[in-house]
Amino acid sequence: MATNNTILEKLDGLQARFEEVSTLITDPNVIGDQQRYVRLTREYKELEDLMAARKEYANLLGNLEEGKDILLNESDPDMKEMAREQVAECEKRLPEIEEAIKLMLVPKDPEDAKNVVLEIRGGTGGDEAALFAGDLFRMYAKYCETKGWKMEVSSASEGAAGGFKEVVCSVSGTDVYGTLKYESGVHRVQRVPATETQGRVHTSAATVAVLPEAEAFDVVINEGEIKWDTFRSSGAGGQNVNKVESGVRLRYNWKNPNTGEVQEILIECTETRDQPKNKERALARLRTFIYDNEHQKYVDDIASRRKTLVSTGDRSAKIRTYNYPQGRITDHRIGYTIYNLSAFMDGDIQDCIDHLIVAENAERLKESEL
Repeated sequence: MATNNTILEKLDGLQARFEEVSTLITDPNVIGDQQRYVRLTREYKELEDLMAARKEYANLLGNLEEGKDILLNESDPDMKEMAREQVAECEKRLPEIEEAIKLMLVPKDPEDAKNVVLEIRGGTGGDEAALFAGDLFRMYAKYCETKGWKMEVSSASEGAAGGFKEVVCSVSGTDVYGTLKYESGVHRVQRVPATETQGRVHTSAATVAVLPEAEAFDVVINEGEIKWDTFRSSGAGGQNVNKVESGVRLRYNWKNPNTGEVQEILIECTETRDQPKNKERALARLRTFIYDNEHQKYVDDIASRRKTLVSTGDRSAKIRTYNYPQGRITDHRIGYTIYNLSAFMDGDIQDCIDHLIVAENAERLKESEL
């Protein structure tokens, strides 16, 4: 019963905060402060889920107590049978909801709810690495489709034999970063390249970076200091594709607060024929770039503190191998191996992500000693 009491005490302690946040999000002064309002509505949603779980948990404990009391003191066989079922049901459900509450009580990564910028780059292996980067892009595109997320390409550089040397896109939806953050790192492929005549298996790699997308108020940019150029977008299209200067190029001098160095950031955006839209997207990428770099120190601190196998934020770590001859996928962080490579490459990656989430949650629970 000690666990029950500890969990209930923690939940009771949060009741007052839930009431306070409920009042705050209706306050006109808070609504006027966009940054604070977004933060509080997020907290309200998390606390609301916890309060619902608290109610169910307290009800189950009450019903269990009542059922046991009937079994001890009641002589009517029908009543006893009903009480026996009630006790069995409560004893089955209680550990499940206890586990769920413990996870809800572990502090969440504040970034989890954010949209992301997904960058895929062909690594070692020339044409074959670019083809593999293209395969990974298709895999994520299909996965995003199943999740109902919106994926938009903001820049792409195609490989000579197909695929991508580099492709950058934004993904928006619910809890995108919290789900896709486990994909950051080096993905290695072992297969016979289309260009290989001898039928030998080659190893090549592609790097995936998943960056939380910065919101307008996360980053301060002096827009007056941005230098803009426009140019004609080239690429597939009708007669007018080269006549309109819709492509935009942005240059911005940014001082890195972690190192004090000033560097020029150059971003090109060509994916729409609408210049204002391209400008908007280039700005969003600039914000995310700065946010990611300024937050890298924060990510490193978390990684060194947490030392979790699962999402260290280290983008040079080899995380997964895709072995085509054996139809095998191995995730090296958690020793997860399955033999359904073709379904996996078609976007069926949820099971692997679920295993990674479970592994990380187990580590976080251990840390918080709940």
